[in-house]
Amino acid sequence: MSKQKIAVLKGGRSLERNISLKSGARVEKALNELGYQAEGIDVDARLVKRLEEMKPDAAFIAMHGKSGEDGTVQELLDILGIPYTGSDVLPSIRCMDKVLSKHIFVADQIPTPRFYAFNRDAFQELGAVDTMPIIARELGLPIVVKPSGQGSALGVRFAHAVEQLPAALISAFSFDNKVLLEKYIKGRELAVSIIGKKPRALPIVEAIPKTEFFDFEARYTMGKADYVVPAELPADVAARAVEISLKAFNSLQCSGFGRVDLILDENSSLWCLEINTIPGFTETSLMPMAAQAAGLGFNEMVEEILKAAL
Repeated sequence: MSKQKIAVLKGGRSLERNISLKSGARVEKALNELGYQAEGIDVDARLVKRLEEMKPDAAFIAMHGKSGEDGTVQELLDILGIPYTGSDVLPSIRCMDKVLSKHIFVADQIPTPRFYAFNRDAFQELGAVDTMPIIARELGLPIVVKPSGQGSALGVRFAHAVEQLPAALISAFSFDNKVLLEKYIKGRELAVSIIGKKPRALPIVEAIPKTEFFDFEARYTMGKADYVVPAELPADVAARAVEISLKAFNSLQCSGFGRVDLILDENSSLWCLEINTIPGFTETSLMPMAAQAAGLGFNEMVEEILKAAL
């Protein structure tokens, strides 16, 4: 039997390009060690031609951020008839858009911090800036300001006073056309990784950043955060975290693998923040840590993700 040919899609032009290159390189190495014929493709304008020439049996998507996690590359692969890892187009769109996913969480009674959102036009042309005192009063301070469509905490700002909100918004608008203003929940940062054709949760990871919050630098720089795997939680809290995460994953119709980010507040309530449909595969990434804690080596984890696609 000939080796199955796998295209590992990595890089691209998103702000998470360098992380994606690292993730893709590790995945490519793992697949070749497992006996697949894996070839990495640094995604650019020649992607379709390269895929048509290569004729892979499947694509392993290791692209983070725009074009990788938002349904764009998934749509191209659907057109070309190439099976691919992870979620389909629609759940990818839902999860990449934090505002859309939070509206779905609310509709499906998944606990998520209170929020408001608006786009650039509302801010520039409809006077949305004048709602800042109302938003501050309703959500309380500080407020977390996030671009709707970015990953890895890129563009996230904290506004500790009403006067800081416009600057935080302008910063977030430099990353995306739509911005989320979210109630700040003080608590422990938990990540529940989900894997498998029949989705199951891996051991919960707690990230303890050494900065104000779990930002881009803390996520990808050795020594900038501590990790506890599995997280030290009462059994009922851990079970509830898994229940909420699987409900969110299924609610947005995700598949294959992903990571749900939660906050455990000081009253032991859990709040779902977002779902990452293509979490990182680097040395500091949370999903490989969770897999290892479950007795699943990196190569085994990669193969399980691929087999769900094949």
